[in-house]
Amino acid sequence: MVRVVFVCLGNICRSPTAEGVMRHLVRETGLEGAIEIDSAGTAAYHTGEAPDPRSTACAARRGIVLGGQARQFVAEDFERFDYVLAMDESNQRAMAELASTPAARAKLFLARSFDPSAPAGASVPDPYYGGPSGFDDVVDMCEAACRGLLDHIRKEHDL
Repeated sequence: MVRVVFVCLGNICRSPTAEGVMRHLVRETGLEGAIEIDSAGTAAYHTGEAPDPRSTACAARRGIVLGGQARQFVAEDFERFDYVLAMDESNQRAMAELASTPAARAKLFLARSFDPSAPAGASVPDPYYGGPSGFDDVVDMCEAACRGLLDHIRKEHDL
């Protein structure tokens, strides 16, 4: 089993969108039994809450289901997951501080680093305080990143 977790600040917009997109792509390829997907936030602001309704609606228009409840990323998650994908550099730095070993740090990536069309260091911007188009942009970015990640996982893990 390959385990993947997407991480943003509050775990209600970007990371649950990436989780939902990745679940959708994994389901399409028939790899549900081989890849486990989760999401978390670096902060506990929204622990227990459902994904933002704007994210949920935007994803639903594309046939993607967002579910789950927000939770905070903890250091032990590095032991559980093979890929820890930060939505931006700020969250990547916060998780790097929790990574106590080189092996843990080696699991940490920017999500868009798997999108071949994204520039180096590209982030998925937080749409929370912006307009509706920001949520569509996030789905687009997550889809490109997740497609690249899925291709990577399939090659690296012989799936």
